[in-house]
Amino acid sequence: MTAGLNQYVKYALVLLLSIALILFTQEIKLVKNPESTPVTWLTIAGLFSLYLFSMMGIGISQIMKKIDVSFLRNFPILGWVSITSLVMCLIFDFFVTAIQAVDFLSITTPILTFAGISVVDRLADLRKSSWKIGLVAVFVFIGTYVVSALIAQFGLTLAG
Repeated sequence: MTAGLNQYVKYALVLLLSIALILFTQEIKLVKNPESTPVTWLTIAGLFSLYLFSMMGIGISQIMKKIDVSFLRNFPILGWVSITSLVMCLIFDFFVTAIQAVDFLSITTPILTFAGISVVDRLADLRKSSWKIGLVAVFVFIGTYVVSALIAQFGLTLAG
Protein backbone atom coordinates (compact mmCIF):
# COMPACT_ATOMS: atom_id res chain seq x y z
CA MET A 1 0.00 0.00 0.00
CA THR A 2 2.80 2.44 0.84
CA ALA A 3 4.52 1.68 -2.48
CA GLY A 4 1.37 2.75 -4.34
CA LEU A 5 1.04 5.86 -2.18
CA ASN A 6 4.70 6.72 -2.76
CA GLN A 7 4.08 6.47 -6.51
CA TYR A 8 1.21 8.98 -6.27
CA VAL A 9 3.38 11.32 -4.20
CA LYS A 10 6.13 11.01 -6.81
CA TYR A 11 3.69 11.81 -9.63
CA ALA A 12 2.25 14.73 -7.66
CA LEU A 13 5.71 16.19 -6.98
CA VAL A 14 6.78 15.86 -10.62
CA LEU A 15 3.58 17.60 -11.70
CA LEU A 16 4.15 20.39 -9.14
CA LEU A 17 7.70 20.79 -10.46
CA SER A 18 6.24 21.03 -13.97
CA ILE A 19 3.82 23.74 -12.86
CA ALA A 20 6.66 25.67 -11.25
CA LEU A 21 8.69 25.41 -14.47
CA ILE A 22 5.70 26.56 -16.52
CA LEU A 23 5.22 29.62 -14.29
CA PHE A 24 8.95 30.37 -14.37
CA THR A 25 9.06 30.11 -18.16
CA GLN A 26 6.00 32.31 -18.57
CA GLU A 27 7.51 34.97 -16.29
CA ILE A 28 10.84 34.90 -18.14
CA LYS A 29 8.96 35.28 -21.42
CA LEU A 30 7.24 38.36 -19.97
CA VAL A 31 10.64 39.90 -19.24
CA LYS A 32 11.71 39.44 -22.87
CA ASN A 33 8.31 40.23 -24.42
CA PRO A 34 6.02 42.33 -22.19
CA GLU A 35 3.10 41.89 -24.64
CA SER A 36 3.03 38.11 -24.20
CA THR A 37 0.52 36.23 -22.04
CA PRO A 38 0.63 37.66 -18.47
CA VAL A 39 0.46 35.51 -15.36
CA THR A 40 -2.93 36.10 -13.73
CA TRP A 41 -5.15 34.22 -11.32
CA LEU A 42 -6.76 32.63 -14.37
CA THR A 43 -3.32 31.27 -15.32
CA ILE A 44 -2.99 29.73 -11.85
CA ALA A 45 -6.49 28.24 -12.21
CA GLY A 46 -5.52 26.82 -15.62
CA LEU A 47 -2.38 25.22 -14.21
CA PHE A 48 -4.34 23.81 -11.28
CA SER A 49 -6.86 22.41 -13.78
CA LEU A 50 -4.08 20.72 -15.74
CA TYR A 51 -2.68 19.34 -12.47
CA LEU A 52 -6.12 18.05 -11.49
CA PHE A 53 -6.70 16.41 -14.88
CA SER A 54 -3.28 14.76 -14.72
CA MET A 55 -3.86 13.34 -11.25
CA MET A 56 -7.34 12.14 -12.24
CA GLY A 57 -5.87 10.42 -15.32
CA ILE A 58 -3.20 8.75 -13.20
CA GLY A 59 -5.85 7.54 -10.75
CA ILE A 60 -8.06 6.19 -13.53
CA SER A 61 -5.05 4.40 -15.04
CA GLN A 62 -4.29 2.72 -11.72
CA ILE A 63 -7.92 1.65 -11.34
CA MET A 64 -8.01 0.25 -14.89
CA LYS A 65 -4.91 -1.87 -14.23
CA LYS A 66 -7.10 -4.01 -11.94
CA ILE A 67 -9.62 -4.78 -14.71
CA ASP A 68 -9.28 -8.00 -16.71
CA VAL A 69 -9.79 -6.30 -20.09
CA SER A 70 -6.29 -6.11 -21.59
CA PHE A 71 -7.03 -3.02 -23.72
CA LEU A 72 -8.04 -1.01 -20.66
CA ARG A 73 -5.27 -2.46 -18.51
CA ASN A 74 -2.57 -1.54 -21.06
CA PHE A 75 -4.00 1.85 -22.07
CA PRO A 76 -1.31 4.52 -21.39
CA ILE A 77 -1.61 7.13 -18.65
CA LEU A 78 -1.34 9.91 -21.23
CA GLY A 79 -4.47 8.55 -22.90
CA TRP A 80 -6.43 8.62 -19.65
CA VAL A 81 -5.22 12.14 -18.90
CA SER A 82 -6.25 13.26 -22.39
CA ILE A 83 -9.69 11.66 -22.13
CA THR A 84 -10.23 13.18 -18.68
CA SER A 85 -9.18 16.63 -19.94
CA LEU A 86 -11.40 16.36 -22.99
CA VAL A 87 -14.48 15.32 -21.01
CA MET A 88 -13.98 17.98 -18.34
CA CYS A 89 -13.42 20.73 -20.93
CA LEU A 90 -16.53 19.65 -22.83
CA ILE A 91 -18.62 19.77 -19.67
CA PHE A 92 -17.26 23.00 -18.14
CA ASP A 93 -16.31 26.05 -20.22
CA PHE A 94 -14.34 27.49 -17.29
CA PHE A 95 -11.56 24.94 -17.81
CA VAL A 96 -11.13 25.99 -21.45
CA THR A 97 -10.94 29.66 -20.48
CA ALA A 98 -8.50 28.98 -17.65
CA ILE A 99 -6.21 26.78 -19.74
CA GLN A 100 -6.15 29.42 -22.49
CA ALA A 101 -4.52 31.79 -19.98
CA VAL A 102 -1.48 29.48 -19.83
CA ASP A 103 1.11 30.21 -22.53
CA PHE A 104 1.62 27.22 -24.85
CA LEU A 105 5.38 27.72 -25.14
CA SER A 106 5.65 27.71 -21.35
CA ILE A 107 3.96 24.30 -21.27
CA THR A 108 6.27 22.77 -23.87
CA THR A 109 9.46 23.66 -21.98
CA PRO A 110 9.05 21.21 -19.05
CA ILE A 111 7.61 18.55 -21.37
CA LEU A 112 10.70 18.66 -23.56
CA THR A 113 12.92 18.72 -20.48
CA PHE A 114 11.34 15.57 -19.06
CA ALA A 115 11.44 13.90 -22.49
CA GLY A 116 15.15 14.62 -22.70
CA ILE A 117 15.74 13.26 -19.21
CA SER A 118 13.86 10.06 -20.05
CA VAL A 119 15.93 9.57 -23.23
CA VAL A 120 19.19 10.12 -21.37
CA ASP A 121 18.01 7.62 -18.76
CA ARG A 122 17.79 4.94 -21.48
CA LEU A 123 21.14 5.56 -23.22
CA ALA A 124 22.50 2.30 -21.82
CA ASP A 125 19.70 0.42 -23.60
CA LEU A 126 20.44 2.34 -26.79
CA ARG A 127 24.11 1.31 -26.69
CA LYS A 128 23.07 -2.35 -26.55
CA SER A 129 21.06 -2.07 -29.75
CA SER A 130 22.52 -2.52 -33.20
CA TRP A 131 24.30 0.24 -35.10
CA LYS A 132 21.66 -0.19 -37.80
CA ILE A 133 19.09 1.55 -35.59
CA GLY A 134 21.29 4.63 -35.43
CA LEU A 135 21.68 4.62 -39.20
CA VAL A 136 17.92 4.36 -39.70
CA ALA A 137 17.38 7.18 -37.18
CA VAL A 138 19.79 9.46 -39.06
CA PHE A 139 17.98 8.84 -42.35
CA VAL A 140 14.58 9.37 -40.71
CA PHE A 141 15.69 12.69 -39.19
CA ILE A 142 17.24 13.89 -42.48
CA GLY A 143 14.19 12.76 -44.46
CA THR A 144 11.81 14.47 -42.06
CA TYR A 145 13.80 17.70 -42.21
CA VAL A 146 14.11 17.71 -46.02
CA VAL A 147 10.44 16.89 -46.61
CA SER A 148 9.34 19.53 -44.08
CA ALA A 149 11.57 22.11 -45.76
CA LEU A 150 10.19 21.18 -49.18
CA ILE A 151 6.59 21.46 -47.98
CA ALA A 152 7.34 24.82 -46.34
CA GLN A 153 9.06 26.08 -49.50
CA PHE A 154 6.09 24.92 -51.60
CA GLY A 155 3.69 26.72 -49.27
CA LEU A 156 5.75 29.90 -49.33
CA THR A 157 5.96 29.75 -53.14
CA LEU A 158 2.19 29.43 -53.39
CA ALA A 159 1.70 32.31 -50.94
CA GLY A 160 3.91 34.56 -53.07
